[in-house]
Amino acid sequence: MSYETITLDVGDNGVARLVLNRPAAANALDLQMTLDLMDASIELDHDPKARCIVMEGAGGRFFCAGGDLSAFEKAGEKSPHLVKAMTTNLHAAMSRLARGDAPVIAKVAGTAAGGGLSVALGCDLIVASDEAKFTMAYTRAGLSPDGSSSFYLPRLVGLRRAYDLALTNRVLSAEEAEDWGLINRVVPAADLDAFVDDLAAQLAAGPTAAFGRTKRLLLEGSYSSFETQMERESRAIAESVGSDDGKEGLNAFLNKRKPGFKGH
Repeated sequence: MSYETITLDVGDNGVARLVLNRPAAANALDLQMTLDLMDASIELDHDPKARCIVMEGAGGRFFCAGGDLSAFEKAGEKSPHLVKAMTTNLHAAMSRLARGDAPVIAKVAGTAAGGGLSVALGCDLIVASDEAKFTMAYTRAGLSPDGSSSFYLPRLVGLRRAYDLALTNRVLSAEEAEDWGLINRVVPAADLDAFVDDLAAQLAAGPTAAFGRTKRLLLEGSYSSFETQMERESRAIAESVGSDDGKEGLNAFLNKRKPGFKGH
C-alpha cells in the first residue's frame, strides 16, 4: 500500500519502519498524514510479519512539529471541522498502535513538539538522541492538547509537571526528558540508528502476542479496579501459557536454551 505523507516498510527481521515524511514541513501533521497514519495502523495490525514498529521523522531535525497550523489557518471558518477530522483519524491510529501486539518505538532524533510529542508519548518506548528536544507547544498557539498527550503525560511525569509542560510550554532537553520519566533512553546522536536497530530486532524476535497482552494490561491498569485488573491478568497469563510461544518459552527456560518465538 502506498502513502502520500509517510513511508512504511516491513523488513525480513519483522521490524516495520514507519516514517513521517513531510521534512519540508517539519513532518507536521496535516489531514492526509492523519489518514495515512490511520490506514498504516490498520495495515500493521493485520500484518503478522510486523512484530515491532519503529516510528521516526524524515530528515532528522524534526520527529514531528505537531499539527500543520498553516492548514488550520487556510481552513478559515471550517477549521473546527478540519481539526475534528484530523483528530478522529489520528486518535484511531494511536489507539490501534497502543492496543496492537507489536511494540512501538518512537525514534526521536530532533524536536518532538505539540502533536508530535503526543504521537511519541503514545508509543510504547521512546529512544532519543542527545540532541532531541520535547515541548507541548499547544497553548503557545492558543490550543489545547490532543493525540493522547492529556492521557499519558500526567501518568508519566505526574500532574504538577504535566501542568508545567502544558501551560508554560517548557522545552525539555533529552536528558531532562529522561530524568522526568517522559522517555526511556538517551543515546549519542551518532549511535541512535544502531541502538534502535538492535532494540527493534530484539523485540521483533520476542513473543509478540505476549507483548500485546502485556501492553494492554499496563494500559488498562491505569484506570481499572484492583479486582478487575487481576481478573484480566489471570485471563491473559492463562492464554499466554497455552499459546505456541508460551509453550516454547517454558521449554526453553527449563532446558536452558534460547527460545525461538514465532509471535503467536
